[in-house]
Amino acid sequence: MKPIIIIGAGLAGYTVAREFRKLDKTTPLIMITADSGGFYSKPMLSNAFAHGKQAEQMITHSATQMAEQLNATIQANTHVTAIDAAAKTVTTDAGVFEYEKLVLANGAQAIHLGLKGEAADQVLSVNHVDDYAKFRAHINAPKNAQPVRVTILGAGLIGCEFADDLAGAGHSVTLVDPSARPLAALAAPALSAKLQTALGARGVTFHLNTVAESVAHGDNDLQVSLADGNTVAADVVLSAVGLRPDLRLAHAAQLKTNRGIIIDTYGQTSAADIYALGDCAEYTSLTDGSTHTLPYITPIMTAGRAIAKTLTGEKTVIDLKPSPVLIKTPSYPLALIPPAPHIVANGSWQDETTETGRCISRFYDANGVLAGFGVSPHDNAIRQELLAGLGHPASSPTAAS
Repeated sequence: MKPIIIIGAGLAGYTVAREFRKLDKTTPLIMITADSGGFYSKPMLSNAFAHGKQAEQMITHSATQMAEQLNATIQANTHVTAIDAAAKTVTTDAGVFEYEKLVLANGAQAIHLGLKGEAADQVLSVNHVDDYAKFRAHINAPKNAQPVRVTILGAGLIGCEFADDLAGAGHSVTLVDPSARPLAALAAPALSAKLQTALGARGVTFHLNTVAESVAHGDNDLQVSLADGNTVAADVVLSAVGLRPDLRLAHAAQLKTNRGIIIDTYGQTSAADIYALGDCAEYTSLTDGSTHTLPYITPIMTAGRAIAKTLTGEKTVIDLKPSPVLIKTPSYPLALIPPAPHIVANGSWQDETTETGRCISRFYDANGVLAGFGVSPHDNAIRQELLAGLGHPASSPTAAS
């Protein structure tokens, strides 16, 4: 019996494996990963400093423990070099493996800015627990008794989460972003402004409407030169400008790609018996056939459950319901469903502040239909109330509640 092979041992890969084993106890299962194969929660990397978490503490189960739990073979520290979709084989530096069905869950790569300067190679990014270990080592090696000065390039979701976390742990944080406000791609202007105020109260400094151009060595630090003429002194520079789906294996296998690996509503790629999910995938909408990358936990879990059923012969669509993105910024926690980019220009935000101080921003499209929202502070009740209003006009009780 040929095995199911899963490439990648992050949340996406392990979700498929766990869900598959609930349905099928005996089919051989092989997981191939370039890292050690330990299980950890990647979203927790951006708020681990304030909790005092070391990298090794983030890993809750080793590859050996996961292999036992899943009755699987885990090929750790193994690199995939080729996929032959016709022969149904995966070539690695540990040998060639045949498969019955293949799942790509190989994630995304950090976007590199192409900075100038002789110290540009000192800029760090955190996309894995090993990156976090390296970053934490830099943070924990101050040159004096002063707080470590961290310059974060990018004030999106990850940048803001790291900024709040590092500031909460006592470090001096500067955020640099080309937008006029933090979290500009996801949050309403009113909520962005409140987040900026909250982070500023924690000591975070902002350089907005500009970008970093170069990083050079100073006398005892790094000098980050910005396009607006300013220079920021830092002990550590972190790039948090985003991730790009890892398409190297998909291209090698001649799969159809766009921003991510194109998958249909069942999670199948353009090749028979090859599926994809997680940060590397581009999902197809059930409603209009449009495609989207969705690097969030809920879509990963939903896709993992559906693909696992399909792998057992029960074809199951990936039914992606709207789900808020929860921003882990304790100084101003947010729940967001951003409107689709193509409708932003013809719609508008409407802001409300309740008697309890809760700020709710609702986005209505050109037809007056609720197409997105943001709220802080938030709880399950208000999130569900706002979710119920999506797709309804502003005049309806559901959307207006």
